[in-house]
Amino acid sequence: MKKLFLAVVIFCSATMVKAQDDSKAAPKPTATPAISPNAADISFEKETHDFGTIPYNGNGTYEFKFTNTGKEPLVISNAKGSCGCTVPSWPKEPILKGHSGVINVHYDTKRPGPFTKTVTVSSNGKTAEKVLTIKGNVETKEQTESGTPVKKDNTMAPKETTTNPFGN
Repeated sequence: MKKLFLAVVIFCSATMVKAQDDSKAAPKPTATPAISPNAADISFEKETHDFGTIPYNGNGTYEFKFTNTGKEPLVISNAKGSCGCTVPSWPKEPILKGHSGVINVHYDTKRPGPFTKTVTVSSNGKTAEKVLTIKGNVETKEQTESGTPVKKDNTMAPKETTTNPFGN
């Protein structure tokens, strides 16, 4: 009987100790830092540019113009294209309040066909990340060289054959 009593006491003690362990409890929410009303703020003239139709190996560069509309200097820490064919360049020095700058985005126009690409701009602005978009359609090399749209050549398509089971 003493062994059974001792086993129950040990079991209850272990259960109570385990119940007090809060390491598996939900993490406590951290407070989001308050945004200073004087913080930098990046405002773009436009956030999407449509190139329309571009010749093969044509000019795929566009300047996104922006202004620091905040009260503190704006620092752009990074600008990253959605793929290797979209390469941004941005000012590395702080942009003072009220001053403007540009982010150049170059798309590789040796890739025929329609495209939609993005550039994510990271800064110390009130909105930490802004997404810029470029889109358009790059002509094929043949379209650019001839100056006219190229028709698809169906000579390689399989020809329909009909067989008459009656031999006629």
